[in-house]
Amino acid sequence: MPYVNIKVTREGVTAEQKAALISGVTELLVQVLQKSPATTMVVIDEVELDNWGIGGLPVEAFRQSQQG
Repeated sequence: MPYVNIKVTREGVTAEQKAALISGVTELLVQVLQKSPATTMVVIDEVELDNWGIGGLPVEAFRQSQQG
């Protein structure tokens, strides 16, 4: 029974995009590991930007540092 947890920043991911992620991840597990879609669980968590960090920085500061 595969369980996949996808975490994304809360920045307007649409219901259609979430459905595509769920479908795509499920299909990948079917193709690669021969897992049954009926027992495959995919959970998408949306995380507020101020709760996400990259490279020791809050995500917004990290993005600003990458803009050059």
